Amino acid sequence: FSFVPCRLGSPVLLTEFLTPERIVVPLAARDKAGIIAELTRHLVDHSGGGFAEVLRAVEGREAVLSTGIGFGVAIPHARSPAVRELTIVCGVSPVPIAYDSIDGEPVRLFFLIVAPETSAGQHVKVLSRIARLVRREDLRQRLCAAATPQEFYDVLEHAEDRV
Repeated sequence: FSFVPCRLGSPVLLTEFLTPERIVVPLAARDKAGIIAELTRHLVDHSGGGFAEVLRAVEGREAVLSTGIGFGVAIPHARSPAVRELTIVCGVSPVPIAYDSIDGEPVRLFFLIVAPETSAGQHVKVLSRIARLVRREDLRQRLCAAATPQEFYDVLEHAEDRV
C-alpha cells in the first residue's frame, strides 16, 4: 500500500500525468478495438508494463460496460499490476469511431487510464476530472481540432489553468 499525499481542496490536474509524448494526434486505428490497442501500445511504450497484460485489463473492463461517456468522448480505463503508477495517454481520431457510447454517438476524443491496483482513489479522481473537463463543448472542439500532440497538451493546460 502506498500513500500519495494530496493538497486539501486542490483538484487533480491531468497535466500532472500527461506530456505531449503521451498524446497521439492523429490516431491511426479506425475501430474501437484498434483504438484501444493503439493507445495501450503507446502507454506501455512510454511507461512500461506488458502490452498483452495491460490490453487484457482494458478490454476486460470495456466488456463490462462501454467507457464511451457521450459527447464524442471515451475514457477506457483499467487497473493492472503490469503498471507501476497511474498513467494516462490521449488521442484524437480524425474520423468518428463507433464505440457503443451511452448516447449512441461515435467518438473522436480518447483518454486511456491505466493504474496499479493500489491507486483506486487517484484513478477515480482522474476519471472525474476528465469527465468534468470534457463537458465543455468548446474544450472538446479545441482538443479535436489539435493538429499536434503539443497543441492538444497546450489546450488542456490552458483549460486547467481556468478551472
